[in-house]
Amino acid sequence: MATIEAYETKAGRRYRVRYRTPERRSTDKRGFRTKRDAEAFAATVEVSKLRGEFIDVAASRTTVGELGPAWLGRQSHLKPSALRPVESAWRVHVEPRWSQVAVADVRKTAVQQWVADLGGDRGATTVIRAYGVLAAILDDAVDDRRLLSNPARGVKLPRKGKKPHVYLSHRQVHDIAEASKHPVLVLMLAYCGLRWGEAVGLQVKHLDMLRRRILVERNAVEVGGVFEVGTPKGHKHRSVPFPRFLAELLAKLCESKGPDDLVFPGHNGQFLRQPRVRGGADAETRARDSWFAAALQDAGAPRVTPHDLRHTAASFAVSAGANVKAVQRMLGHSSAAMTLDIYADLFDDDLNAVADRLDEVVSEQIVGKTWANG
Repeated sequence: MATIEAYETKAGRRYRVRYRTPERRSTDKRGFRTKRDAEAFAATVEVSKLRGEFIDVAASRTTVGELGPAWLGRQSHLKPSALRPVESAWRVHVEPRWSQVAVADVRKTAVQQWVADLGGDRGATTVIRAYGVLAAILDDAVDDRRLLSNPARGVKLPRKGKKPHVYLSHRQVHDIAEASKHPVLVLMLAYCGLRWGEAVGLQVKHLDMLRRRILVERNAVEVGGVFEVGTPKGHKHRSVPFPRFLAELLAKLCESKGPDDLVFPGHNGQFLRQPRVRGGADAETRARDSWFAAALQDAGAPRVTPHDLRHTAASFAVSAGANVKAVQRMLGHSSAAMTLDIYADLFDDDLNAVADRLDEVVSEQIVGKTWANG
């Protein structure tokens, strides 16, 4: 239980409340002008401890800047490619605005204003990521009893606009491949749906030529000019089939290579860097800076990125009769719901097929019976 003590100051008698935190640490709060005020405070402390709502006043004065680096250090579950933009969001957007603010002084309206100001000259993805960093730091403050609730939660965020998918035709894909410095890689991306890092990380031993399967077991992602090799996205391995016409091309590409050699090596046998397709640049500049951009220009194809070829792979699979579960497994999505959310437009024909089938059933069982009884 809390105890109350009186003490003398130049301004007169004051009262101090001594109490223990839920962790059994002794602390006090002083400066109460009347004993009644001190007793009221002591009562609120005991009630808050019983309700599990106790907040250490001293701990609540900790600043966001003090908690941020420790929070970043705990994000070891993130892959380097995912951690880098989070670190950037902290350094560029969160730290300059919030580092000197005590967590107890963060207000929801202030967070909302910050989000609105960021949205004035930043994209929705950048704003949402920066907000997520601040909100996560304050979540930890709640867990550590520095705050009773997170003032950042419930803030209205900008909506991310969906970029329309560009689906290439078979002819366009083959034209790009023929004009490309890496034709087999282009075909694999467009027909197997691998991510760039999964494709350039492939070793010869990951190709099962008899079963025509690609074993996707690792991912090579360039982070800050250095390649980080790890597991595929979601840490899930998968087996992806490839069409027969790719078998001969892959076999030829792997001639005289050992099991651990890269299927698509870059300069000096290192990982192949992802080509850029720069927006706003003229065609000649894009072609000079990127072998992929040059291939697009020579083939007269729409402006797409290597990653966009995954969308084409999905469209080819659906047009060949694959259901959503098969497309999910091929692309390595975490769930079929995610695949449907991304590629809902590719399954519109399925809805038409359902309507047509219902029409056939009604015609056979209802209309036919009506005529027979007529």
